[in-house]
Amino acid sequence: MKRIAIILVVLGICVWSWGQDKPAAQNPPAGQAGQGASQTAAPQGKRPPKINSQEEYAAYQAAVKVADAAECEKAANDFAAKYPASEVRTIVYKAAMLRYQQTNNEAKAVEIAKKVLAIDPDDPEALVAVALADVDLAKDDSLDKDERLTAAKKGAERSLVTVETDVPTTGYPEEQLKNYKNFIRSQAYFVIGMAAYKTSQWPEAEANLRKSIDALPQSPDVVTIYHLALSLDFQNKIPEALKAAQQAVELTKDTPDSPAGKAARQEQDRLMKYSTTGTSGQAGTPPKN
Repeated sequence: MKRIAIILVVLGICVWSWGQDKPAAQNPPAGQAGQGASQTAAPQGKRPPKINSQEEYAAYQAAVKVADAAECEKAANDFAAKYPASEVRTIVYKAAMLRYQQTNNEAKAVEIAKKVLAIDPDDPEALVAVALADVDLAKDDSLDKDERLTAAKKGAERSLVTVETDVPTTGYPEEQLKNYKNFIRSQAYFVIGMAAYKTSQWPEAEANLRKSIDALPQSPDVVTIYHLALSLDFQNKIPEALKAAQQAVELTKDTPDSPAGKAARQEQDRLMKYSTTGTSGQAGTPPKN
């Protein structure tokens, strides 16, 4: 998976306490116009989920606080079995998903994400998690490459819609909400860009990889930037490609021997040689995620 979730405070932690029936008035966050789906008015989002008893609330709190990934998954399964109609089942499962992401266990994170989608097919976090896995597993020699790329793009595009409609807009600091939504957007555009990249649609790949970077400028991702360099390279946009490759090199200055670091340096060297001698060679090989 490209990168684990960087939003350290999961939005799902905020719920309506048991016994509360109505959410407070919702105010849309500022600065969201022009990102994601086009809109004439900022969407209101869902109300936070409601917990109906003190017992359910205590069980929920205990489940989301479990630190070990496997134990957190077990706690989520136990909670869902005991409270099959609970509105916070997805939150408990996403806590387990996050634990697996933090231990780089992509297969288990995706397994949990699919449990979330079985409850809420529009959950943007889960949609992006599954889409990232699909685009990553869509190898050139895979029999299901086209199927995975289609599914990945569909899931990512859906997440760009539901991050506006299915995320509560009350109960969170505005900056936290903004960062959360931008993280989802960044992941979604990365998936769409990589789906285009893996089918040699270079202009579409470039456009969406740029959107991924622009959505989260404070946290540049070397894998995204490296693939942007390659997408520009394949279009013979050498100066722009070199600039992106140099940024990827800078981001890996402390880990130059990592797969991403080596690939970035290889692409930078090739582009610099082309710029001075006109000798092209071939664009670099993408690093393994």
